[in-house]
Amino acid sequence: MEIRTLKVGKYACVDDKAYKILSISKSKPGKHGSAKARLELTDLFTGQKRSHVGTVTDTIQVPMIDKGSATVTHLEGDFVHAMDMKTYEQLVLPMEEGLNIVPGKEIMWMEALGRYKIIRDH
Repeated sequence: MEIRTLKVGKYACVDDKAYKILSISKSKPGKHGSAKARLELTDLFTGQKRSHVGTVTDTIQVPMIDKGSATVTHLEGDFVHAMDMKTYEQLVLPMEEGLNIVPGKEIMWMEALGRYKIIRDH
C-alpha cells in the first residue's frame, strides 16, 4: 500500500515487524522534492515505539492480522496452552503480564507475521 492511503489505528510492517499506526503527519512538497510522511508506530508485541519517514508515494507492507478466541486448557511455565474455538487447534501462546489467565476460561488472541499474543482475558 502507498503511505498516503494508510490511516491511524491500522497496521503496517517495517523491517519485518508488525506495528500499529499511532499518528501520521504529512509535509507539503518542496521545491526539489516530493511530499513526505512521518509515521509514529508502536510494536504489536513489545509495545516499543518507532517512527518511519518516507515519501507519500512509497509503498509499505500491511500485515495480515488474525484474531480469535480460545479456551485455556492448562498453563505451563511462561506459556498458555489453549484450544481455538473455531478450528479446535491447540495453540501455545506466551504468557502476558497483567492478565488473569486461568484454565477453563476464554481468552482472545492475535497473530501477525507468525507471532502470537494474548490480547484479552474474559
